Amino acid sequence: MARPRIAVRDLSKTFTQGPREIPAVSGVSFDVSDKEFVAIVGPSGCGKSTILNMIGSLVEPSGGEILIDGERVGMRPAPQIGYVFQKDTVFPWRTVERNIALGLEYRGVSGPEIRGRVAEAVKLAGLEGFEEAFPATLSGGMRQRVALMRSLIVNPEILLMDEPFGALDTHTKLNLHAELLALWGARHQTVVFVTHDLSEAITLADRIVVMTRRPGTVKLVYDVKLPRPRDVIRLRESEEYLREYGEIWHTLGEEFEVRA
Repeated sequence: MARPRIAVRDLSKTFTQGPREIPAVSGVSFDVSDKEFVAIVGPSGCGKSTILNMIGSLVEPSGGEILIDGERVGMRPAPQIGYVFQKDTVFPWRTVERNIALGLEYRGVSGPEIRGRVAEAVKLAGLEGFEEAFPATLSGGMRQRVALMRSLIVNPEILLMDEPFGALDTHTKLNLHAELLALWGARHQTVVFVTHDLSEAITLADRIVVMTRRPGTVKLVYDVKLPRPRDVIRLRESEEYLREYGEIWHTLGEEFEVRA
């Protein structure tokens, strides 16, 4: 078998809050293969984002290890990683095209190349006509597209996404699901996508890591059997989708039951 692109091994994290120790995740292990789209779902507070932040070197593990391409992750982000946060994180003083160009500017890419790559990104994201617009004039979905393209334009091999569509309405979210699947289908980055929305996970992912309540552990790793390419609207009307939703919810739903 090929070596996994990302290997999470017996990962744990405990936060200290004054005299208290708060265990966030414990004994988490899973793999992500090259060009695979993996979603992490679970109850609020189960450590989904903490796991993502440890993969992205934003939080230091308390135990265990993470390997990317066989190299242990430290507190310096791997250069092949891009990150899309829960909030759109666009800079209000930069226009759409200057927000998208930011990563290329940091890398010292030449002006003509930046202009060409930004123009391509704007077209892919459906933002033509808004190149000179500032974020305050954009909808939430448009700002999130700007943030997504800012990460994709530097051609990351691995993309970490932390509930990037969680604050959006259903219609906008579905549109962005379709756009993300189209972009991923063209570039096939390795993706780890955190979400609290099981429907979103099934729509997007190849595999789903189901977490228990805090301290989060892996309860199930589920292979999504829905064929690609996926129509994000018609998919939810299919018997196959409903069957997969029911199979995962049978396990995930136990974590939402009230315990005496």
